[in-house]
Amino acid sequence: MLNYLWALMIIIGIVFGSLTGNIEAVGNAAIESGKDAVSLCITMLGVVTMWTGMMKIAERAGIIEKAARLLEPFINFLFPNIPKGHKAREYISTNFISNIFGLGWAATPAGLKAMKELSNLQETRKLDRSIASNEMCTFLVINISSLQLIPVNIIAYRSQYGSVNPAIIIAPAIVATLISTLVGVIFCKLMKGKTS
Repeated sequence: MLNYLWALMIIIGIVFGSLTGNIEAVGNAAIESGKDAVSLCITMLGVVTMWTGMMKIAERAGIIEKAARLLEPFINFLFPNIPKGHKAREYISTNFISNIFGLGWAATPAGLKAMKELSNLQETRKLDRSIASNEMCTFLVINISSLQLIPVNIIAYRSQYGSVNPAIIIAPAIVATLISTLVGVIFCKLMKGKTS
């Protein structure tokens, strides 16, 4: 579907450029955008490499494990029906920690594994796997709320486009993500109360 949308936007741009006599500007914009995309990829590669390396160092130093232990009360509050020691808890913790540090690309594999384990948990409870459980919905809502302390991607974009202080957005981003996550948690708890 997304391919069709992109194709439609490109065709509309070309037709509009032709009709308004700006086809040369459309061509120039396409070339400039390609150059900007490659430049942005190189910038993002550096940022991703640095933060992924930091996560590996944190993992080997035991910081991730300690952070997971600190998250345990939060995980218990959000997911009281997931048994202690269940594999889903480990993957959920890893996903949350990666998101908190702004590493969405590192959070995705753990998130997929967490959803698979939650689906397996549905099966062991003799429930329909095709229907999302409260735990699955809560996990998805928390991920969508974008809980993070360091918005790595936005900092990289701001750096790429010449911001004097790309990291200045950290404080407003923390406030925004705390509010969105708090709203998400309240929503999940209210909805769970209605389905119980």
